[in-house]
Amino acid sequence: MKFIHTIAAASLMAAAIVAPAGAADISGAGATFPYPVYAKWADTYKKETNVGLNYQSIGSGGGIKQIKAKTVTFGATDAPLKGEELTKDGLVQFPMVMGGIVPVVNLEGVKPGELVIDGPTLAKMFLGDIKSWDDPAIAKLNPNAKLPKQAIAVVHRSDGSGTTFNFVYYLSDVSADFKSKVGVNTSVQWPVGIGAKGNEGVANMVAQTKGAIGYVEYAYAKRNRMTHVLVRNKDGQYPPADDASFHAAAAHADWKNAAGFYQILTDQPGKDSWPITGASFILLHKQQPQPDRAKEVLRFFDWAFQSGGQLAEQLDYVPMPQSVVKSVEDSWKQVTGPDGKPVWNGQGS
Repeated sequence: MKFIHTIAAASLMAAAIVAPAGAADISGAGATFPYPVYAKWADTYKKETNVGLNYQSIGSGGGIKQIKAKTVTFGATDAPLKGEELTKDGLVQFPMVMGGIVPVVNLEGVKPGELVIDGPTLAKMFLGDIKSWDDPAIAKLNPNAKLPKQAIAVVHRSDGSGTTFNFVYYLSDVSADFKSKVGVNTSVQWPVGIGAKGNEGVANMVAQTKGAIGYVEYAYAKRNRMTHVLVRNKDGQYPPADDASFHAAAAHADWKNAAGFYQILTDQPGKDSWPITGASFILLHKQQPQPDRAKEVLRFFDWAFQSGGQLAEQLDYVPMPQSVVKSVEDSWKQVTGPDGKPVWNGQGS
């Protein structure tokens, strides 16, 4: 019941954030992965500046569609767009925050982090090739666990999702079979399972379904006291899912030389790296018909970079390194008004 109350509270918060925008409010839509931290930032920023955030947590696919259709000032996606697509649609892209994706389960008597899994076995579960929790492949990895003879109920996203993109990117990296049968996209044809909308929907469905396994952003798992599974990384280790392991994975990213900041953080090397780490990105049009509105958006994200790091860490997200922040804010000079002049001229512009 506590879980349902938490989800209800989150839904109320979402309703407040997507309330009709005022004259100075910021409009955006997209990824559910960063929603908890965007909600926290929005609440704090509103108190400090009286400027609100009208953000629709509808999934990365929806965010990409809405920014391309110019129905919002910014889009949010956990599946970064490649340089050629950004150029075609006249968009600027930058990373805002990072976090981890964890498999979550509903198994009686199993505590968070108690069960371990490797990538190929996880892929077989989501392919439907492993159907029961007492399967020898799972038992071999967990010799001391009391695994029930219970059917595995796979739960996956039903909407276009950057969380899905990063999760299937990882599974395709570690399983050629998964790559050939399912592949990588924000929305894929799952061979088995139950679909649910958003990180919130997957979390709720797993909580209600005995024997379930799904995947959610770590903040959702921790906030709702869900049982997450440890995943073997590239170096053969099972690091805990926490800020340190997300930081370790992100440390290997070469943001400086990535066109459009395109980076996939899954399956990074390092014994302490969490294997399913991802960044969440913001999309803006280069040419802005309303430069004052675009400036307000960038002012909010500048505030989040400069003042929101501790709030992000409290929710188990990883703030962007300051070296990356500088590169990101330099890239904002590409965003111009009708007169061709940059809408952003520096911190607090």
